[in-house]
Amino acid sequence: MKELRSDLRDKILNMELLPNQAALFYIGQVGFIIKYQNTYTMIDGYLSDYVDKNCSSALVRWERLYPAPIQAENLDFLDFIFCTHAHFDHADPWTIHKIAEVNHKAIFIGPSSVCSVYSDCSVPAKQILQPVIDSPTVLDPGHKISFTMIPAAHEELHPDQQGGFAEVGYRISFGHATIYHSGDCCPYDGLESRIMNCDALILPVNGRDYYRRNVKDIIGCFDSTEAITLAADTHAGMLIPVHWDLYHVNEINPGTFVDLAHRLHPELPFHIFVPGEGYILSV
Repeated sequence: MKELRSDLRDKILNMELLPNQAALFYIGQVGFIIKYQNTYTMIDGYLSDYVDKNCSSALVRWERLYPAPIQAENLDFLDFIFCTHAHFDHADPWTIHKIAEVNHKAIFIGPSSVCSVYSDCSVPAKQILQPVIDSPTVLDPGHKISFTMIPAAHEELHPDQQGGFAEVGYRISFGHATIYHSGDCCPYDGLESRIMNCDALILPVNGRDYYRRNVKDIIGCFDSTEAITLAADTHAGMLIPVHWDLYHVNEINPGTFVDLAHRLHPELPFHIFVPGEGYILSV
């Protein structure tokens, strides 16, 4: 595993932003920490090697290609924590438990499947929020932070018994900046209308195929063509491809994405992050 040296906590806390700016920090796989004014939001933070230790088999060996650029025990400053679904590289029990030990103010947000993980990781009930699907929710009226939880099709839509879905994404507004994070998702009817005109789309591009799904039990996501097409068709301000760089068994060559983006929609801005990198989004 290649090593990363980063003072990412200090970089996040000390970064100065204008009122119309949000800073996105990539923490690996599909995870981001977003700073807006003096608030801090994390989405799908996978900061351990839980998958490596608990999910490897004779057919599939999971081994991180790089360490997390920040440690869970250093995230006492987070205000809002979103997880998209209960797969361990999105709702990581070891990450969640460590954050719950050091952070007694953050609101942990997710569908019912994820809220069960939060409870199992000793997150107090008063810090857990289970939103209603497709219903706008205000998190911080003073800072104008709100979100809508949107169904995600992890190859297929999986409705739960509470009127929600096992996998979701989030359309989050930070003032005038709107970011959609799909979690693990594939195209489905009705998605485009929910995510029109976002300033940034964060979409997985690892794709899917018969052998991964039926032999290795790896459920897939958008491929590059689908992600690029969705971003263009919904008039996204930019596309951020993720879920391609952490595990050899589920990666793609980013050059494939770049080639397709330039051929299919050369007018579409995109940004490929390296772990620990920050990017300032201005609107």
